[in-house]
Amino acid sequence: MPYVFLLAAIAAEVFGTSLLKSTEGFTRLWPTVGCLAGYVVAFLFLSQAVKTVPVGIAYALWSGLGTAAIVAIGAAFLGEPLTATKIFGLGLVVSGVVVLNLGGAH
Repeated sequence: MPYVFLLAAIAAEVFGTSLLKSTEGFTRLWPTVGCLAGYVVAFLFLSQAVKTVPVGIAYALWSGLGTAAIVAIGAAFLGEPLTATKIFGLGLVVSGVVVLNLGGAH
């Protein structure tokens, strides 16, 4: 169950971050409300996940998978270029998460 909470936290954070650009610096009400709600929900679920999952592992998965999802959303829906450098950097992030998980922190 803690990993379900962690996946929900990642999804909520990705939702909030996806809306960040449309808030236009928190000047547009509804995108701002959605963005902030996404972040609140993300931290609520993350706080439940870390009751069981070690904080370092949970945060590595949360930030790494969230970063990968945001890069994909940026490329697919926000018109952001997906360059070889971005893909390489994303590979490093994912590799780091894998190494942390293999490091025996479970």
